Amino acid sequence: MIKIIIVDDDVIVSSSLKTILEATNEVEILGIGQNGNDAVTLYQTYKPDIALLDIQMPEKNGLEAGKGILEIDPDAKILYLTTFSDNDYIIQALRLGAKGYILKQEFTAIATALKAVANGQSVFGTDIVSKLPTLLQNNNPFSYRDLDINEKEEEIIVLVAQGLNNKEIADQLFLSEGTVRNYLSNILDKLNLRDRTQLAVFYYKNVN
Repeated sequence: MIKIIIVDDDVIVSSSLKTILEATNEVEILGIGQNGNDAVTLYQTYKPDIALLDIQMPEKNGLEAGKGILEIDPDAKILYLTTFSDNDYIIQALRLGAKGYILKQEFTAIATALKAVANGQSVFGTDIVSKLPTLLQNNNPFSYRDLDINEKEEEIIVLVAQGLNNKEIADQLFLSEGTVRNYLSNILDKLNLRDRTQLAVFYYKNVN
């Protein structure tokens, strides 16, 4: 059972989500809030598996709330569900370390997205994925070697950015999953990053 909190300033949205998700018998709603302050308080109270947050909310927006939650628990899983595909919001959410960003138009995919995030994956809606390379790309000269990243590690970074999991990377590079995990751990340490999502952001910011 995936335990979550829902925070959205639209009560109808929150109620509808609660009904839809509980009907799956795979998700338990621990609490519902209407603003960013509620999000932080609910997270502290319930320590859910996932915080499902809107972006634009009164008092404290979803991005500010996400930052506050991650300060409490750096391993927190935050999934944004919003009507806004604003480029700046997407970039901020990615840099923050959110595990996903999906649009409310993709309502039917929320349960699947929650399961993916609970299993350690990052989830971005179709419209968001198509924007990532353009949003996060820059043209500054860049070399992985300057960061002590070797060719094999660079290959793994590229495959992570393409959304492959450890098994898929292992199969493609003819490595064991354990070896891929070790490579990934070393890469994150070298780049001072927390997880795969931040690594993908790093890639798209620096690739030409």
